[in-house]
Amino acid sequence: MHFQLAWRNVWRNPRRTTVILIAVIIGVWSMILLNAISRGFVENLIDNGISTLTGHIQILAPRYHQDPVVENSIDQPEPVAHILETRLPPGSFWAPRVSVGAIVSNARHSTGVTLVGTVPAREARLSFIGHSVTQGKYLDADDDEGILIGEALLKDFETRLGHKLVLMAQGTDREITSRAFRIRGAFHAELEATEKQYVFITLPAAQDMLKLGRAVSQFSVLLPGSRMTERVAADLKRELPDGVEVWTWQELLPMVKAYMSLMDGFMYIWNVVVFVAMGFGLVNTVLMAVYERMREFGLLKALGMRPGRILKDVAIEGLYLLCIGAVVGNIIGFVSVWILGRTGIDLSSLAEGSEYFGMSTVIYPALAVKDVVVADLTVLALGLLVSMYPALKASRFKPVEALART
Repeated sequence: MHFQLAWRNVWRNPRRTTVILIAVIIGVWSMILLNAISRGFVENLIDNGISTLTGHIQILAPRYHQDPVVENSIDQPEPVAHILETRLPPGSFWAPRVSVGAIVSNARHSTGVTLVGTVPAREARLSFIGHSVTQGKYLDADDDEGILIGEALLKDFETRLGHKLVLMAQGTDREITSRAFRIRGAFHAELEATEKQYVFITLPAAQDMLKLGRAVSQFSVLLPGSRMTERVAADLKRELPDGVEVWTWQELLPMVKAYMSLMDGFMYIWNVVVFVAMGFGLVNTVLMAVYERMREFGLLKALGMRPGRILKDVAIEGLYLLCIGAVVGNIIGFVSVWILGRTGIDLSSLAEGSEYFGMSTVIYPALAVKDVVVADLTVLALGLLVSMYPALKASRFKPVEALART
């Protein structure tokens, strides 16, 4: 009976009910959509960071992270490779690399780059380079004279496929060494800065050029999912030999981790701001309905209805408004996220700013169950809480005063 009466009372004034429902719907929709867009920004940052040669885990020689030079290399990579081959979870990929600063030049141009020596077959499954070659071809395992460069670097150097570039870097003997490589292909990356920063050659070519012998700079690991990063890193720290360090992507990308924390805080603040705006409208609407029905409440109390039942009736009316608004807001929010998920949010007009933060020019919203639950619980729980004020007002009316009200 309480629910039937509350439902009828909600629609006594359809116009007023519609106004507050629109407010609740817009509030829930904005929470879900903005949370999804914010989550999409964060996931884009993480994906770009992990795919751009970071991986989920890196195994480095001591001091390499602070000073990435050839002297700080892993001299005995075989034990590390054996453990990675046998201990990583199914579906994981790993690859050794040589990664040092270098100078690349031709007859007219020169610039600083990061020289990456890779095992082509392994690297193709681990990072962006395996599916990013748009001109020419990917490196062959035995191609010790080939080099891959970014499209932006190819354009800046005013060169083309088949031409030669000279790489210069410091070897383990502390002497500057140089070698000419022929451009086999050009790759496209999400960020133009990546195209200008990295050049790729085979691992044997890098080791020979830098006089490293069998040594490598790092091992990069890509796991089936980011959630297992901490657990796998802890296992590797226990099993790997002394003389190497295990770094997770959170440690290697501190700015991304800080941005994640910032965005989580921002989303909670936004939920509270939306609720406050919606809560004032809800309180005002229910309070108006209560005062319009003052004589009715007075008559009910005179007939013996307890204040608790009046309190329950008014609270149920608020619950109806919140539930209807939440359901419709969720549906509209899911549809909005689905539409934007198909087309993406184009940030090409802000390309320079997005690259500064390490983001792609197209962002796709990402809907997390946690964000939807938080938004709905915020609306329902706090909405019921603010609805209690007009409900208490209604339950405290004195029958004589209420019946005398005109």
